[in-house]
Amino acid sequence: MAQKGKKVKAVETSELKDKLVSLNRVAKVTKGGRTFSFSALVVVGDGKGKVGHGLGKARDVQECIAKAVDDARKNLITVPLIKGTIPHQQLGKYGAGKILIKPASDGTGVIAGGAMRAVLEMAGVHNVLGKSQGSSNPHNVVKATINALANLRDAKEIARMRGITLEKLFEG
Repeated sequence: MAQKGKKVKAVETSELKDKLVSLNRVAKVTKGGRTFSFSALVVVGDGKGKVGHGLGKARDVQECIAKAVDDARKNLITVPLIKGTIPHQQLGKYGAGKILIKPASDGTGVIAGGAMRAVLEMAGVHNVLGKSQGSSNPHNVVKATINALANLRDAKEIARMRGITLEKLFEG
């Protein structure tokens, strides 16, 4: 499923924060015993409208988290924010993961569960209502949330696409 969000090219790595969403231990059974490896799902963001997710796999926990952070920095998108919330209601879907996010008034906070909360907080959304309606798998929820945020459009973008001014957009 292609994401329509604007990709971010250069972002200073020092201003990005990361949050571990999920860490999974995987065992491979061989003749010599079990070999353990780890996979990590990480969300990075600057808290000002840029967010991305990444997956890392390695034999060591720190190494797999570092790989996930590097992957997440390559997949950043820009999210339009209006006074700490999103511009409009949006559905997001990835696989069996379906989510709904709605703008909320000031002082509401981030009302969302687990993986969706991590993505919204890293994006810098302070007031939002979120509901996961499909799969609770963190990978699908994170990707569905990123999909919903990538599909958000603000009034300036809609006016530019239609070829009219902002004033004319709000008249009709």
